[in-house]
Amino acid sequence: MNDKIQGPKVFKTTEGKERFTKEEVKKQQKTWRPLLHEKTENKKFFPNYFYAGFWIRLFAYCIDLICVSAITNGTVGLAYRVAAVKISNSFLSFSSLLALAIYLAYFTLLTKLNHGQTIGKMIFGIRVVSLTETELSWGTVIIRETVCRFILKGFPFILGYVVAAFTDHKQHVGDYFSDTSVITINVLKAFNKEMRA
Repeated sequence: MNDKIQGPKVFKTTEGKERFTKEEVKKQQKTWRPLLHEKTENKKFFPNYFYAGFWIRLFAYCIDLICVSAITNGTVGLAYRVAAVKISNSFLSFSSLLALAIYLAYFTLLTKLNHGQTIGKMIFGIRVVSLTETELSWGTVIIRETVCRFILKGFPFILGYVVAAFTDHKQHVGDYFSDTSVITINVLKAFNKEMRA
């Protein structure tokens, strides 16, 4: 049995611990909520079938790697061939750093400037979306496409992409850090009845 102590708002339980009445809890929740740093109330979660699966994303990524390779060979590779200089395979060589810059710039700039789509994503009809923003901001894109993609580029960190096969919102490690995911555009269009049967 609960006994009232020190006024009507705080009660003592049988274990001797204090607790608040329903009215007091409602008042305190506004004060307590910011302490949890909750963002879920601002997140826009799509139904699970909106999210692009692991395999389609892998195929899109392979297309993007082909594009990056073509750009790198057409710029850095061509310059080195014209100058008759051998390309070094060392990670810290000038040619390797240029290739890395092209790789990161390709994903970062296309994702931001092309509404979440690289060439591979355009071919497969998928796009990156933010779960907390209406449009992808530069900060979100840089975290996802520059920082996280750089970290996930090498082994064993590349396995961070595999996580997308097992999560509800098909998020890989980079998606978790940037609050993003990838959706299938045609499913979204069909849901909004924008496609003709």
